[in-house]
Amino acid sequence: MKALIEGVDSVVIGAGAGLSTAAGYRYSGEPFARYFTDFAGLYDFQDMYSGGFYPYDTLEEYWGYWSRYIWVNRYLDCPGDVYRNLLKLVEKKNYFVLTTNVDHCFHKAGFDKKRLFYTQGDYGLWQAGSGQPKKTYDNYHQVKQMILSQGWRIDADNDLLAPSLDGGYTKHTSAIDWSQLKLAIPSELVPYGEDGLPFAMNLRADDRFVEDAGWHDAAKRYNQFIEKHAAGPIIYLEIGVGFNTPIIIKYNFWKKVHANPQAYYICLNKAEVHIPKEIRDRSIGIAGDADVVINELVGIPKRRFLV
Repeated sequence: MKALIEGVDSVVIGAGAGLSTAAGYRYSGEPFARYFTDFAGLYDFQDMYSGGFYPYDTLEEYWGYWSRYIWVNRYLDCPGDVYRNLLKLVEKKNYFVLTTNVDHCFHKAGFDKKRLFYTQGDYGLWQAGSGQPKKTYDNYHQVKQMILSQGWRIDADNDLLAPSLDGGYTKHTSAIDWSQLKLAIPSELVPYGEDGLPFAMNLRADDRFVEDAGWHDAAKRYNQFIEKHAAGPIIYLEIGVGFNTPIIIKYNFWKKVHANPQAYYICLNKAEVHIPKEIRDRSIGIAGDADVVINELVGIPKRRFLV
């Protein structure tokens, strides 16, 4: 795999949720307890994803939850180095990234913004609830206000500090005084769009999803890249892509490789590696942890991952 990547100048990266999982993102366990124990105790859900679908009684509480969710999964630094090391693998090549992830990790890791196409939205953007107008809105400053209104503090690394049982502020879950944190934001912070409706997340959930000018510009750049490399040596590197939305990356890559005799397909997935027989002679499948594999490819010794 390393020799193949080193020998080809052009690479298309297709990234799914498995890459962010390899980077250390977790919707349950300690990260959930650290930021959402109060919501969990009241509503009895056990992971961030479930909390995002809960039918809260008020918009104030809805945005109390979602402001934390956005901050943790969009504005905190990526927990691990896998995105930065993936950039090391391709930064001297002619690359483009197609991803269904909405956590903005590629941009935070230093990938060229003009070589990124986020097809499914971005936790950092809001849109009109009706889907009209076809614009998106950066939410950083408003989300920050929501976070602070609940009693959290934000440190120099953008991490959240909670009131502690000893009267100070802490990052340690066991020391948090949850009684000092509010679940709801003030009514004046509830965000509304030009359509008069509460803002919605710019995440593809139904036909109201807004594909704004930035989305279409990125789609155009991606399509131009693909057309330019419809023939000639190129690698389609798929990482952490499952079968929830396979048509966007997985099936797309299979078709492109099948149509171009000089194209290669690499599938890196911890659980599911599928390679059609039609392209098997120009494919590599690795069932493994993307963090371990990518770090080894850029020269980080395997021993660093041993416990």
